Amino acid sequence: MHGEYKVPGGKLVVVDCEVRDGALRDVRVAGDFFLEPDEALDAIDRSLEGAPADADAAQLAARIEATLPEGTVMFGFSADAVGTAVRRAVAEATDWTDYDWQLIHEPPQPPALHMALDQVLMEEVAAGRRPPTLRVWEWGAPAVIIGSFQSLRNEVDPEGAARHGIEVVRRISGGGAMFVEPGNTITYSLCVPGALVNGLSFADSYAYLDDWVLGALADMGVKAWYQPLNDIASKDGKIAGAAQKRVAGGGAVLHHVTMAYDIDAAKMLEVLRIGKEKLSGKGTASAAKRVDPLRRQTGLPRAEVIDRMIASFRGRYGLTRDRVTDEEAARAEELAATRFGTAEWTARVP
Repeated sequence: MHGEYKVPGGKLVVVDCEVRDGALRDVRVAGDFFLEPDEALDAIDRSLEGAPADADAAQLAARIEATLPEGTVMFGFSADAVGTAVRRAVAEATDWTDYDWQLIHEPPQPPALHMALDQVLMEEVAAGRRPPTLRVWEWGAPAVIIGSFQSLRNEVDPEGAARHGIEVVRRISGGGAMFVEPGNTITYSLCVPGALVNGLSFADSYAYLDDWVLGALADMGVKAWYQPLNDIASKDGKIAGAAQKRVAGGGAVLHHVTMAYDIDAAKMLEVLRIGKEKLSGKGTASAAKRVDPLRRQTGLPRAEVIDRMIASFRGRYGLTRDRVTDEEAARAEELAATRFGTAEWTARVP
């Protein structure tokens, strides 16, 4: 069995092993990490030999840490990362480069249709009818998108939304509210087979699926990092927030991210109800200070930021231009009309 795990912001850990009689055998750890002293690598291999094949990453990390030579230095990885790589090997996880990635980047769409397209494309990937897909959204109207489990009245000021012509829709993933405007927001979705995140915890899968965009931002001069559970941040504030939805049975994962290219903070505060507890929990005095837009950080036009992100993904994993099929579009239109565009769905948590 073979497993790989790229530490977010760090190095690659590779594990080859066998499973016999419910235990790990012939374990070999490798990677582009840094490790001192040399004999620590043999100690890591020995510590995993005979470990239960169903041990979780934390249990495997504990075995490693208990046998490391005194003074061992692990740079670019950790015992936890090795444990995760083992779990991915045993779970027979796939890698990004195992797939023929498709890109969908189409003209602006209404907010409710974007919600529907996410569901349709995720289900198509789960059914094996569509390859893994990166979809870059273009917004046809300003909107607030609330999480699947959020209370509508707690999150949105209806008078402020009406005054600014803001449509409110509810997505299928959890997480918090997003305030989007067509020229100020960059949004993308990854619809991936569940096998890509096999062996990763729910939290680790966020960092794993966001790692490519950290590289893209770094190429544009933005030093950003993954901030648990679901944010991308820089030293000056939050850049983006992510959310996920998984098909029952693990067939596919929808991972979508909204990034602030620019922001009208005054308008946002008139539309969103941002509680004092949330603000104090972030250690800031206002919601506006929590977000640091990409326009300021990159100095690039929005379209060029998107082009560079796409180019970075293509350079890493390959990417072929695609489109939403007629069948997918028809299903999405129906879902937008019967679910995502209805008051019943939007107010399902009043």
